[in-house]
Amino acid sequence: MSTETPKIDTSIPHNARIWNYWLGGKDNYPVDREMGEQIRSFFPEIVDNALADRAFLVRAVTHLAREEGIRQFLDIGTGLPTQNNTHEVAQSVAPEARVVYVDNDPLVLAHARALLTGTDQGATDYIDADLRDPRAILEQAAETLDLSRPVGLILLGVICFVEDDAEVRSIMDELLGGLAPGSFLVVTHPTDDIDHERAHQVAAAWNERGTPKLTVRSAAAIESLFEGLELLEPGVVSCALWRPEDGAEEIRPVAEYGGVARKR
Repeated sequence: MSTETPKIDTSIPHNARIWNYWLGGKDNYPVDREMGEQIRSFFPEIVDNALADRAFLVRAVTHLAREEGIRQFLDIGTGLPTQNNTHEVAQSVAPEARVVYVDNDPLVLAHARALLTGTDQGATDYIDADLRDPRAILEQAAETLDLSRPVGLILLGVICFVEDDAEVRSIMDELLGGLAPGSFLVVTHPTDDIDHERAHQVAAAWNERGTPKLTVRSAAAIESLFEGLELLEPGVVSCALWRPEDGAEEIRPVAEYGGVARKR
């Protein structure tokens, strides 16, 4: 990991910092809070989206560690540290679990040490890399993970920042192609199926000032990301509805869809 102090542009709102703000974090700047409030003014449910996405991560990682025996996780586009990070969830089930985080945001890099606090039995590492360079990600991840054994590949709220569908497919194919059979793919992605007009209003507001640029996709397009894999029940659904906790009542679907699938 580089020892250089990363340059952080506080004049442009950034998705990782805005997401952190919506989750109640403190690693954000006035420009991020302004953008976060602008979006929330016409789409107040966006905070529910953020919270549901995080809760989905907890349930998916817990399932993979507890029920599927996954002991390695590659979390790309991890964002800023908050509560219930992937390594905390996985290592609470299996202390020997190994987790590699990947991001290319300077502020995330500045907080990388907060991620490197896993159990003594396991391992937690951080890669400064871009989703668009899957080969580099796999090469560096192999220093911590045994890619000949199953891995839980986590792509939460990150594919939406790649606009071109062909590029998305190429990235997914290369990442999954580098993982062993029995690996799992975990994805969340904003959708326009619940409220088409407001979903695209959010994207337009974001893309006017924020970075990187956001693409909203249909549920069918999100489901196509799992092509060739074995989707776990209940398939690709609003992430709030993916195996909710027992006793949860009157769960409101959020405009963030998610799914978990096995590589055969």
